[in-house]
Amino acid sequence: MEPVAPLIRLDRSSPVPLYFQVAQRLEELIETGQLATGARLENEIALADQLGLARPTMRQAIQYLVDKGMLVRKRGVGTQVAHTRIRRQVELSSLYDDLDRAQRQPRTDVLSFGVVPASEEVAAALHIPPDTDVVAIERLRYAQDEPLALLHNYLPVGLADITAEQLQAHGLYQILRDAGVRLRVADQTIGARRATAAEAQLLTESRGAPLLTMARTAYDHGGRAVEYGAHVYRASLYSFELSLVAR
Repeated sequence: MEPVAPLIRLDRSSPVPLYFQVAQRLEELIETGQLATGARLENEIALADQLGLARPTMRQAIQYLVDKGMLVRKRGVGTQVAHTRIRRQVELSSLYDDLDRAQRQPRTDVLSFGVVPASEEVAAALHIPPDTDVVAIERLRYAQDEPLALLHNYLPVGLADITAEQLQAHGLYQILRDAGVRLRVADQTIGARRATAAEAQLLTESRGAPLLTMARTAYDHGGRAVEYGAHVYRASLYSFELSLVAR
């Protein structure tokens, strides 16, 4: 059981409601890893007494984080830190780089790597004739040793010298940048579907579990299609964030 009250400081002169101050601090502790996944909190009555709060105020703070999916209540167990969802801004960046910046300890298993004839889908995405040879890469990406995404990427042959060892240690976009490939813009589609049996096994989900999908064709400064990605992500651990601007 985690003693969290000593880690929470309240400003009773602030216009910010006390419940929200508690919730914000708990959220920060979870996102920085000070409260690890599965950590069990003291009960709301004990926390309220330690912080000098009314019990409904403490209950409101906990419920706020339960509603956000950061805490879970389990009968007979109490309140625990849930698997934290990884939120990713929709921008032209690699998942590896995003996880690394967020200190989520990315790790990669390269499942397959080689040259194959382009399928009609891949050929259309890369604007090349079907059956043209392309470099095909399949990877399983982890965050803090938790399987997160199954990544399929296709590149024109000769674009860059890439090895399986590089792909295990770095993100694909970093490897391309180091090779002098400058990504400029991308067409991207986000969707959802159910996991196949093979995907579920790799991602440690149940068969038919919801997955987020993302298909992206990236272009360099000359307008050449240099990468096509078709990826699936665990919806229980991952989400995309978008900023919308009115015109």
